Amino acid sequence: MNEPLPAERTLIVVHDTMWRRPLELPERLPDGCEITTDRGRLEDADAVVFHVPGLRFYHRPRKRPNQLWIAWSIESDANYPRLRDPAFMARFDLTMTYRRDADVVWGYVPYYSSADNLERALLAPPRPKDSEHPVAMLISSRVDRSGRRAYARELARHIAVDSYGRFLRNKELPDDTGRASKLELIGHYPFTIAFENSIGDDYVTEKFYDPLIAGSVPIYLGARNVGELAPAERCFLDVRDFANPRALAGHLRALLGDSAAYDGLLAWKRRPLRPEFRALLDRQRTHPWVRLCELVRQRVRARG
Repeated sequence: MNEPLPAERTLIVVHDTMWRRPLELPERLPDGCEITTDRGRLEDADAVVFHVPGLRFYHRPRKRPNQLWIAWSIESDANYPRLRDPAFMARFDLTMTYRRDADVVWGYVPYYSSADNLERALLAPPRPKDSEHPVAMLISSRVDRSGRRAYARELARHIAVDSYGRFLRNKELPDDTGRASKLELIGHYPFTIAFENSIGDDYVTEKFYDPLIAGSVPIYLGARNVGELAPAERCFLDVRDFANPRALAGHLRALLGDSAAYDGLLAWKRRPLRPEFRALLDRQRTHPWVRLCELVRQRVRARG
């Protein structure tokens, strides 16, 4: 009886974790694949992963012949311009980022544990709306390359906005237990501010998906191609469709006065998700680290 062949060995060293946080790996990697943060094994690594936004190349390791270097980031390339600098990115053999043209797409699916979890959450029925004011906002970070603070400040002059973040705070979130509290809160609001901190193609974050999950209509400022990453048609409002914040506020008031029109923005939750969005989910049903293992193994084989 023939013995089974031993699993092919693949070693990936993560040179820099995301903002120096502990590395979070899936429960199971492909047989024979090991991912470690032990820099002492760099010489033996088939591939080395660098978290580009936090990367300091003062002590750049020597690249072993046939070793693969991977650029990793889920941060906007508008905030970290070297991610779109051809000369800088030429150091790397593969990319693992939020961009849909990355070698390994790392979108915001892992934020929701899995593609299946995200799909189920998106299709959960919306909650009844019982907030006193129509719009919820949670902006705290000072990072603002999208103009979101100025836009939000002007919008709040024309319609009541309940702000729970550090920016323009006028409300306190009781019993704050983290993200679950946020979803519970915004689910009771007809609309939620969903403003990205910067604008770049494919950079669509949980700021957009959380209101959709909670059953609140996102008011979106961010990626110009957000419609390509949306789970359905007519599920959000894009500020680019309005001349200014005052015009947007007028449209919000009109929707609040027309229940049929407003309900139409939530009708997508009773239908299957858009096929293009399901295709995006399908590409990410396997964890990014698993996909990276498989891709590195393919490249190592191809190089002999």
